[in-house]
Amino acid sequence: MADGEEQTHVVAIIGPTAVGKTALSLVLAERFDGEVISADSRQIYRHMDIGTAKATLQERRAVPHHLIDVLVPDERMTLARYKREAARAVEGVWRRGKLPLLVGGTGLYVHAVLEGWRIPEVPPNRPLRARLRQRAERLGGDALHGELERVDPEAAEKIHPNNVRRVIRALEVYHETGTPISELQGKEPAGYRVLEIGLTMPREALYRRIDERVDRMIAQGLVREVQWLMEHGYGLELSAMSGLGYRQIGRYLEGEIDLDEAVRRIKSQTRRFVRQQYTWFKLSDESIHWFDTTEIDTEEIVQLVARFLGT
Repeated sequence: MADGEEQTHVVAIIGPTAVGKTALSLVLAERFDGEVISADSRQIYRHMDIGTAKATLQERRAVPHHLIDVLVPDERMTLARYKREAARAVEGVWRRGKLPLLVGGTGLYVHAVLEGWRIPEVPPNRPLRARLRQRAERLGGDALHGELERVDPEAAEKIHPNNVRRVIRALEVYHETGTPISELQGKEPAGYRVLEIGLTMPREALYRRIDERVDRMIAQGLVREVQWLMEHGYGLELSAMSGLGYRQIGRYLEGEIDLDEAVRRIKSQTRRFVRQQYTWFKLSDESIHWFDTTEIDTEEIVQLVARFLGT
């Protein structure tokens, strides 16, 4: 940031799925002339609208959204690319005199942007990954982890031997670059002034809301959406299709389970996902301004943002 240049302000709206982040982002965008940068690892995909609970086309016409519908489902978004494109979007929004609103429940994305993570931009070497995976299957994860200890003890200390995927990635980076991943990673201050707004609600109320949303997605045509994707060659093995709702409905369409069981699984696995999200966004984190959406008035959040912006 050049001397005298005003620091970029970012309002992040975070929290578990179905808690009301999209609705709040639209209110704040209207009140503060904002634009939304999505931090959702599934909304990046085109043709996947109902199951990812994207803002409607009408809402997106009213409020510009970034990093939605940028890939087709058989493409992959690396964390390095997401961080780079989200940071570019944030700066572009701010330079146009608008308020950047970073909105989503993918903790990895949010932290990478706000904390300025340095992420090795090493493309996947699939043959190498396959060989390492076969070695882990043959000799066990501990053997692979031992190899990582020899070439990158710092990374090995941080990665549990059972997390074979991350061990393989660390070895892949080392073999491709000759440099330990621990030396390539780290954080560089992003230079933002950040207000983090966390939305939450009592767990049972959130679970009821999740169940209602899943039922609404089915009524809106989630089965047709998944069927269209599969008919156009997007198989259930794709990372994009592992999103909540898609793989379960895919199993129903393949005749493995009935629709009631698919819906039950979506609801159950969404609840499990919520618990994972709370490990990223900790209620005890004092840097996050937490609001229980069953109790607060949105105007209270509006006033918080106004004070943050000095308006």
